[in-house]
Amino acid sequence: MPQTVSTQDALVYAMVTVSAVDGHMADPELMTIGNLTRSLPVFSGFDSDRLPDVSRTAAEILAGSDGLENMLSLLEDAVPEKLYDTLYAMVVEVAVADLDLPQEELRFLSLLRDRLAIDKLTAAALERSATARYRRV
Repeated sequence: MPQTVSTQDALVYAMVTVSAVDGHMADPELMTIGNLTRSLPVFSGFDSDRLPDVSRTAAEILAGSDGLENMLSLLEDAVPEKLYDTLYAMVVEVAVADLDLPQEELRFLSLLRDRLAIDKLTAAALERSATARYRRV
């Protein structure tokens, strides 16, 4: 695990985690991660050419002993509290991008909400907003 993790790298780790937790990183999820890192102000100055390396590091953390617990601790430590809702919003965006929410992704969202103390109303609003944006006709 890296010694110091930037906030931006940690945000990528979270998005990779929700995509990978079910054992399959769907193309729409990967595209959403790329789009978010290129377009959101929180990623200002982030070198998108680093995205594959940052994603690999996230996968290595998850593959380690107590990977998910270590990831949750890392996210809690590396992301400032004022960005917890931003983190959760991005993770939800990636989770719904492929229009499939397997149990593993739902469980990760629940663990993340609990770890970051995201209140129920904020979580519901972010989840509903992302779901509405990805709805098909």
